[in-house]
Amino acid sequence: MAHSAGLECDARAILCIQFLTGGAAHALFPMGKLTTHVLDTAHGRPAAGMLIELRRLPADEVIFSARSDVDGRCARPLLEGASFIPGEYELVFHTADYFRALGVKLSDPPFLDRVVLRFGLAGTDQHYHVPLLVSPWSYSTYRGS
Repeated sequence: MAHSAGLECDARAILCIQFLTGGAAHALFPMGKLTTHVLDTAHGRPAAGMLIELRRLPADEVIFSARSDVDGRCARPLLEGASFIPGEYELVFHTADYFRALGVKLSDPPFLDRVVLRFGLAGTDQHYHVPLLVSPWSYSTYRGS
């Protein structure tokens, strides 16, 4: 009972902040996040072990770097909470290194060395999911859910 009473109190506090800020409680408590998922369309499976980097523009500094897990996903969101700031970003997927590690023979230079996706994040209360479907010769992306 005490736990649910605490949740009611938290909900009332958020409603109060929303009232006082004209509904802008999301500015104080951002709920948005950015995630990704990589699928290897050449082999019909998740792209496990691919290096993924996130850059915030225009500074072009890497703010997140990880390797995809066995499901082709990162273990945690690339951005969430206070780090989720509206703006322009780039996701860099190191595709040639991934395919070389699988033993795929690539040209020199490879047709797709890195796939760079530039996109904008506007709403701090939204979930942006940016999947990549990739082979050594093609890729596709979209805003997922």
